[in-house]
Amino acid sequence: MTPFLGELLGSAILLILGQGVVANVVLPKTKGNGGGLIAITLGWGMAVFVAVYCVSAASGAHLNPAVTIALAITGKFEWSLVPSYLLAQLLGAMLGSTISWFQYRQHFDEQASAADKLACFATSPAIKGVGHALFSEAIGTFVLIIGGLMVIKGSNSLGPLDALPAGLLVLAIGLSLGGVTGYAINPTRDLGPRIMHSILPIKGKGGSDWGYAWIPVVGPIIGAVLAALLYQVLSA
Repeated sequence: MTPFLGELLGSAILLILGQGVVANVVLPKTKGNGGGLIAITLGWGMAVFVAVYCVSAASGAHLNPAVTIALAITGKFEWSLVPSYLLAQLLGAMLGSTISWFQYRQHFDEQASAADKLACFATSPAIKGVGHALFSEAIGTFVLIIGGLMVIKGSNSLGPLDALPAGLLVLAIGLSLGGVTGYAINPTRDLGPRIMHSILPIKGKGGSDWGYAWIPVVGPIIGAVLAALLYQVLSA
């Protein structure tokens, strides 16, 4: 499997499972309806673990533009490969989002709230406020990247379970910091599904909130850059 296909497949798996757990909790008449934040954060943590486990050998399992950019800044990844990785991540997120929607299509039809339908695809702030939402996405991604870089730096290996720390880190971020925006902490995780929300024939879906869409893109990139720069200082 090529690195491009690895990133595409991994991102698709990430969204099938991650968007899927949100739909299972939010949409009516599902077996998981009303499962709450714990179910969602646990589901996303496991989604990251499974996706990283599946494609780490093929592409390094970045699955997130923030990760790719941070690794390039720290010299752990070639800048020339960044565009192809970002494209693969976006296409994979769009594919996974579409599959997740099809899985729950009947339940989307049963949901009367356009806002809840969008919530299954993309993130939004619990309390409106551009500055605070941007900070939340930046600090969440900062923790993700600095934690991930420290894991990479470590000499201990869990063998095939090296993907586990990534999943646990995302779980911890969701439980601790995710209540403000829904913790995208990954530009393509939000942008890809938001694009598909605007395209797919979802009954009564309403708008895709493009006015907010730049925050879960810019915030994670800011956090990733700051984490990468700090890591370089600490490693000097």
